[in-house]
Amino acid sequence: MEVTAGWYMSLAALLFIIGAGGMLIRRNALMMFMSIELMLNSVNLTFVAAGKELGSLDGQLAVFFVLVVAAAEVVVGLAIIVSVFQHRSSASADELSDLRG
Repeated sequence: MEVTAGWYMSLAALLFIIGAGGMLIRRNALMMFMSIELMLNSVNLTFVAAGKELGSLDGQLAVFFVLVVAAAEVVVGLAIIVSVFQHRSSASADELSDLRG
């Protein structure tokens, strides 16, 4: 049985749905952050599978840029989450609504 690009894209779609579900259901900022990373990685898998299917390196180049954006997101996002967690006992997204002004 050969694993084709369709299998990879199906797996990527499943991972994206799991990540989107986690983003919508979970209220912890760290879990929401991990769900976003899962969605970004599923998009990366799609880029690589499509690039392999088309015989082009453009998909891998796109993955490089997505990884750079994800790394920047991790640096800024984790700093915010750690800062919020130091001032409060939890990182719940519901409790962050009173950080205005």
